[in-house]
Amino acid sequence: MEETIARARKLGGSLVVTIPKDIVEEEGIKEGEALRLTISKVEKDWFGALKGVGPFTKEDEFDEH
Repeated sequence: MEETIARARKLGGSLVVTIPKDIVEEEGIKEGEALRLTISKVEKDWFGALKGVGPFTKEDEFDEH
């Protein structure tokens, strides 16, 4: 059983998730087959949340008390 992360997108009134080609081939999935899916959301880790913030300078340092 393979695991992957995919993004849901809207198609009409439904959401669809695309199964990557390498998993389709490895698992031998054919069009029209019934599949059992386990759904869980991926937690955001906020990596890159400060993108665009420049490097800290000497003036940015906190004064020691």
